[in-house]
Amino acid sequence: MNKKLVAVAVAGVLAAPLAAQAQTANVTLYGRLNIDYELVNGAQAPICNPAGSTNCNQPNPTVSRLSSNSSRLGVRGTESLGGGLNAIFQIEQNVSGDTGNSSTSGFASRETFVGLQGAWGTFKMGKFLMPYDDLHPIFGNVPTYTTSILSTADLWSQGTLSKFNGGFDARLGNSLRYDSPVWSGFNFSSQVSLRDSSGFADNVGPSANPANPIVGGDNGDHASELRHAYVFGIAGYYNNGPIQAGVGYERNVKVRNYNVVPSPNQFYANDWALTITGAYNFGVVRPAIVYERLDYDTPTGSLTRDFYGLSVTAPIGPGALYFFHTHDTTQ
Repeated sequence: MNKKLVAVAVAGVLAAPLAAQAQTANVTLYGRLNIDYELVNGAQAPICNPAGSTNCNQPNPTVSRLSSNSSRLGVRGTESLGGGLNAIFQIEQNVSGDTGNSSTSGFASRETFVGLQGAWGTFKMGKFLMPYDDLHPIFGNVPTYTTSILSTADLWSQGTLSKFNGGFDARLGNSLRYDSPVWSGFNFSSQVSLRDSSGFADNVGPSANPANPIVGGDNGDHASELRHAYVFGIAGYYNNGPIQAGVGYERNVKVRNYNVVPSPNQFYANDWALTITGAYNFGVVRPAIVYERLDYDTPTGSLTRDFYGLSVTAPIGPGALYFFHTHDTTQ
């Protein structure tokens, strides 16, 4: 009973300003349409004819395409509660500007939350990226809006993979996050995603049904809830003058699982990622470096990957020239 009363009280505090006092709230409609044209050239897997023979060729096609990247539309608002305390909210959705029709463009499909903000920092609950993701602009993704084919997240942090497949750059539902104030250029963020069964109360999903890897997604499912799976992340940032730096750690606890012999025994993996990155802006050029260690838990031991990167950003009039080179090793 006490737990239910606390939950109702918290919900009431956050919802009241949006309902009873909405007429005095500071509400902003915002958005961005970010479409680019790309020519992509890359080696493909060998094609052997007949299959299994040594008569193989490796196509190297050039692909022409449009990408909508991080296009979005949203509404956010702030309501003063007095004493320097504000209630905040945001509802943001993806916009498929290239096709106009995508299953990922649903209402509240991007950063969506409700929270409180004051001199002590910001606390919010909802669906949003982990603190680990805030390290990417330090390395130099800003010219591409941390998106498009030039996004280093495609390589760094295994950003194209969901949590159930070992990614560390996902937008996670069922999250609670705290962002500190800034002290002389330094601040930090911490977040936990509860991986509960919101919307997936039946026992299905990637962790229970490999034949259906979409259900549950980056939010969690009932099987994850029962084994107390969660994701935790913390990161610190420094931004003062020409220097930017950051360090972040993220841990996936019991998010992935393996079927092991004798069946139906399960092995629950605890994966983690650590990144250190920094940049110095000389004005005419801004070099940056990054190092990342990924550690994946398996029934036979850890699988690790070390990732190294160098980027250079140079302003050219209203635009910028962006270059990056990366190298990784696994063991």
